[in-house]
Amino acid sequence: MRNIYGVEFKPNGKVYYFNAEKLECPINVTVIVRTERGEQFGKVVMKVNEANLNTSIDDLSPIMRIATKNDYKKHLSLLKEQEEAMNYAKVVANELNLNMRFMDSSFTFDRKQLLLNFLADERIDFRELVKDLAAVFRTRIELRQIGVRDETKIRGGIGICGRPLCCHTYLSEFAPVSIKMAKEQNLSLNPTKISGVCGRLMCCLTNEEETYEVLNSQLPSVGDIVTTNDGLTGVVQSLSVLRRLVKVIVNLENDEKEIREYKADDLKFRPRRKKQKVTKEEQKKLAALEKKEGASKLDDK
Repeated sequence: MRNIYGVEFKPNGKVYYFNAEKLECPINVTVIVRTERGEQFGKVVMKVNEANLNTSIDDLSPIMRIATKNDYKKHLSLLKEQEEAMNYAKVVANELNLNMRFMDSSFTFDRKQLLLNFLADERIDFRELVKDLAAVFRTRIELRQIGVRDETKIRGGIGICGRPLCCHTYLSEFAPVSIKMAKEQNLSLNPTKISGVCGRLMCCLTNEEETYEVLNSQLPSVGDIVTTNDGLTGVVQSLSVLRRLVKVIVNLENDEKEIREYKADDLKFRPRRKKQKVTKEEQKKLAALEKKEGASKLDDK
């Protein structure tokens, strides 16, 4: 029986699976692993059941050893050196008039590669910069252009809820987010209210999406005609989705109307979802929020 572990290289970073063979690795222990980039220093965050793998064990890279005191000292030294490397890269990029903002940097544990993540508004010709960095640090250089969501994950911050950003504190990967999720949860389609610090749709829209889909399928829409359990008909005025309560403008005798609140189970209706009306200007803004940037570029493996 081979031991499979999930390892991360940065706090709340993406988790990668490695084959430790018969080596037992306690959770939170630091290890040295072999990756496509070279040797890496990481932390074990989970043990993985072989049956839950969606790839062959033989395709997994190995965990070479549990990190020693000397390995940890070397890791701290590399952290200091990679910070110096990023500061130097900023100076050289400025001298070359390259409009790029460096976000972070990392050496592989064997120091065979230096990776620098940067932001830029357009494509950058950084060949001269790479030559300069390679000459100074005597290693292979990789520059990677990342997007605004990755930038926010690295920087961190406070969301409109008043709590630290999800992507910076516990999300290891970005889940796809769409305007449909905001509509499903009856949220305002005002871009300023459903966008995060990064300027894209808030990641937390995915948290309750499944629950709202189920509940909404069991409720009428605002404006629907319903029949109540006391034999009255009326039009839905508003909904409390989580409480499953519906306010209905019911028709009484003598053409009088009254607003009454009913449980969803006390109403007869034909479930259907209505599209919210969105202005053309809102559509343009919402399209920008939903801009697809593909998967995260923060691949440390």
